[in-house]
Amino acid sequence: MSEQKKRQEALIYHAKPAPGKIKIVPTKPYATQRDLALAYSPGVAEPCLEIAKNKDDVYKYTAKGNIVAIISNGTAVLGLGDIGPEASKPVMEGKALLFKIFADIDGIDIELDTKDVDKFIETVKIIAPTFGGINLEDIKAPEAFEIERRLKEELDIPVMHDDQHGTAIISAAALLNALEISEKKIEDVKIVVSGAGAAAVSCTRLYKAFGASADNIVMLDSKGVIRTDRESLSAEKAEFASSRKINSLEEAMVDADVFIGLSIADIVTPKMLKSMAKNPIVFAMANPDPEIKYDLAVKTRKDIIMATGRSDHPNQVNNVLGFPFIFRGALDVRATAINEEMKMAAVKALAELTKEPVPEQVNIAYGETRLTYGKEYIIPKPFDPRLISEIPPAIAKAAMDSGVAKEPIKNWESYKNELLQRSGNDNKVVRLLMNRAKINPKKIVFAEADHLDVIKAAQIVYEEGIAHPILLGNKEIITELKKELEFDADIPIIDPNAESAESRKRREHYATKHYESRKRSGTTLYNAKNKMRERNYFGAMMVLEGDADGMISGYSRAYPTVVKPIFEVIGRASNVKKVSTVNIMITSRGPLFLADTSINIDPTASELAEIAQMTANVAATFGFDPVLALLSYANFGSSTHPNSTKVKEAVRILHRYNPDLKVDGEIQIDFALNQELRKSQFPFSKLNGKQVNTLIFPNLESANITYKLLKELNKADSIGPIMVGLRKSVHILQLGASVDEMVNMTAIAVIDAQEREKRKQAKNII
Repeated sequence: MSEQKKRQEALIYHAKPAPGKIKIVPTKPYATQRDLALAYSPGVAEPCLEIAKNKDDVYKYTAKGNIVAIISNGTAVLGLGDIGPEASKPVMEGKALLFKIFADIDGIDIELDTKDVDKFIETVKIIAPTFGGINLEDIKAPEAFEIERRLKEELDIPVMHDDQHGTAIISAAALLNALEISEKKIEDVKIVVSGAGAAAVSCTRLYKAFGASADNIVMLDSKGVIRTDRESLSAEKAEFASSRKINSLEEAMVDADVFIGLSIADIVTPKMLKSMAKNPIVFAMANPDPEIKYDLAVKTRKDIIMATGRSDHPNQVNNVLGFPFIFRGALDVRATAINEEMKMAAVKALAELTKEPVPEQVNIAYGETRLTYGKEYIIPKPFDPRLISEIPPAIAKAAMDSGVAKEPIKNWESYKNELLQRSGNDNKVVRLLMNRAKINPKKIVFAEADHLDVIKAAQIVYEEGIAHPILLGNKEIITELKKELEFDADIPIIDPNAESAESRKRREHYATKHYESRKRSGTTLYNAKNKMRERNYFGAMMVLEGDADGMISGYSRAYPTVVKPIFEVIGRASNVKKVSTVNIMITSRGPLFLADTSINIDPTASELAEIAQMTANVAATFGFDPVLALLSYANFGSSTHPNSTKVKEAVRILHRYNPDLKVDGEIQIDFALNQELRKSQFPFSKLNGKQVNTLIFPNLESANITYKLLKELNKADSIGPIMVGLRKSVHILQLGASVDEMVNMTAIAVIDAQEREKRKQAKNII
């Protein structure tokens, strides 16, 4: 993609369909006059009077306790520098988005048009009663130090400058683990810090808090080594001035154990790396280009432990591991500050979490067989679902122990469950899909590539590294559409109707193969040759013959017309009686796996059991522990109608042949989804104490209507229908699928192909 195209895409993303990235939504009913009378006049007077009597009741009656102000004056925005408050707003909105999706905190961005430290501080103090916490962002040093210090002294709510402390906390956790792995002690190691801004100063202070010796630290800024004999040092730089006679980074690196980079790209050379001590620890955190490239560093030193700020290498130092969860814990105990004890607790919690067994969901997201504590895994991954339930409690406990918590946690188990409930309200599954697909992209056929939206989807998956697209259709039309989209990548375009010698040869080959497999099912060679001019037959044969790894189709044609050639060419797997489909619905309670949404009109009890088992396998493939409810209009034998008894029989089959599967029914959907309601009425259910995440419907009608209803009324994102039970990775879109839906389905097709490849390799090894 050209730089101009990337720029345009970013602008469109922020402008459409509505400007910006955040909005405010009501949390209370507002449908009736009674609701409005309670929400505003006259009902609102009652909480106002209570708060007037006791100021702390503002946390009881308003959203203050879950709102963080994200405040900047735009003087040090990312790598853009001093671009002003208005220009910083997209970044602050982005920070608000991260607060919400990782910790369910409502972030409100506030951009202040002042560089005057006193005015900045006074303004924040004036508006502070609105918020439960203050996140300072993108403020240049040294003003940032003064602003944070004074606000922490003068406000009774948590204040943190994330640019300073976020990187410090995450890198400190990684450093503790790296030192443990390399069998070194923090008080003994020599540390070189390249950079002297807010983040570098905060990092170094935190390392000292954990035992690093000031005598062993050398810090450099743009002018070189910060030494005691240098004039006009700021207070922060003077704090780390070295008395050692070192004049350059090259000299500082000799025999150093640790390099901390918070400066600029490519300033560390292989020669410098070779001069470091045994088992060097290098955190090259300049973004997007580190102080030394990861591949070059690990090639130069086999004994290196390396971290960067990038997601495409092991050990990413990512602030999102810290700030959402630190504020979450602080807010939940109404902490009056984020103090050193809380920051150190975050470091320890992150370091210890890294040593625990990694959930399968994380392994799947990063394409690992098993992530384990070691040189390439010294810090948790941002997708780790345990962060929300492990880091906030550590922060909350530290706040309580250090005396800054006004509402201590009394029931830790209940608190952890509340935190887990907060974690289900974002698109983690979509991010998992994309990351998993990118690890090993596959060749995917786009069978309807002469449509603009299909080309858009192909362009996205190509440019994002999700898949290697193969475009089927009229070459002239596709070429023109690619030009319109400035999609100039040289990717295969195949016209099944082309008359070149190569096209005729391939068509002849596919037709012969298809005829051989279908000649006893009514297909003649003449029919087979004609079918190979139809792109769904042709594309399916590409996949069957190994010329592609997967295929998606169905954008422009009704589902049944696309299913037919797929079933004829690909067919079901040898151990499967019925092919079925699964839709993943992204809901506020987390992902729900629904089946069968597209194929089997009225499955029998045994077919329903098979559909349930295959759907459970899909959930497990994405790292979720499947908990299945087989749905009906009746509960546990309350009806003897065949529509209900077949569901009961399907459950009996599953219990008998899959005793370890978490499944029960027949059950109505409200009891399936509401744990308290289920437990009160059916204490015997095998689902009690578990959150259902997989719904098996008694027929196609109910499943299809439900998923489309969720999609349209609740605006729930849908991934699917995912085909399960076929011999190869082929997936059929719903008619008129959006570009995003096609991208998601492509990722599904890639992951499906990856899984088949793994199974084949495992079988060959055995």
